[in-house]
Order: sequence, then structure tokens, then C-alpha cells
Amino acid sequence: MSDEPKKKKKTNHDSQLVIRIKKSERDRFVALCDELDTSAAREIRRFIRGFLAEHSDE
Repeated sequence: MSDEPKKKKKTNHDSQLVIRIKKSERDRFVALCDELDTSAAREIRRFIRGFLAEHSDE
């Protein structure tokens, strides 16, 4: 094993979106994502991409 620190993956993600929701909703969402073997961030990105695609003709 190497003593070098692990390098982070480079991504195309260069910004963040901060939202405020009830803690109980956030906790339920994260728990459900865990049950479905996905992440909250992945599902939110999937929603955004679908929303943009749905409304791209307008």
C-alpha cells in the first residue's frame, strides 16, 4: 500500500444548489435513497435533468 493520499475524482460538477426542506423530509428521502442503493444527490440530479428535458421545448 502507498502512503500517498487518495486523489479525488474530477467531475464536471462546478456549482452547488442549496435548498431548505424539513429535516423529517430530508431524513426520509435519504433513508429511501439508501434503501434503493442510490444517493440523494444522484436522484436530485436525475430529477433536474428530467425536468429540463421535459421543458426544453418551451
